[in-house]
Amino acid sequence: MTAATHVALIRGINVGGNNTVPMAGLREALGVAGVPQVRTYIQSGNVVLTCPQLSTADVNALVERVLRESFGVHTVVVTVTAEALGAVVAGAPTGFGVDSQTWKHDVVFVRPGRDLDALLAKVRLREGVDEAWRGPGVLYFRRVSALVTRSYMREIIAMPEYQDMTIRNWRTTTAVAAMAGTSTP
Repeated sequence: MTAATHVALIRGINVGGNNTVPMAGLREALGVAGVPQVRTYIQSGNVVLTCPQLSTADVNALVERVLRESFGVHTVVVTVTAEALGAVVAGAPTGFGVDSQTWKHDVVFVRPGRDLDALLAKVRLREGVDEAWRGPGVLYFRRVSALVTRSYMREIIAMPEYQDMTIRNWRTTTAVAAMAGTSTP
């Protein structure tokens, strides 16, 4: 892992036949755009890029441009360094990601510069169903699996702030972190 490894998390592609972006095509388009090493994880827009010449903001802009120009997709991309993603995994609350039979665990990735404390204050939690914590550039969110239909997690999508975030489940978060070369629990 180097400081030039970035993870681009693309929101809302390849879901229900909408915003179709084949991962092989995305890897190829990013290669043509100058990224020497691109790897993807599953079809939901998890991209690990090695590009020593670009900052995180530059990588984010590049991925958004390639999505628009090559696939006609206009969507939110949240890009973090591999180190930042490793900090997200390492900084999870005690017990987060454990007991996936009882809990559903998600990580809400937020674009840099957004006020996470204000965002967390706006998130509604249903007592006995939802729990949320602030993390390094993210919100950790879990809900009781058996009560998922009663969870307020879905309300995040209706918030204006949703335009600056994307959500990954814990399994995907840790798998992408491992792919990016960070250690995971």
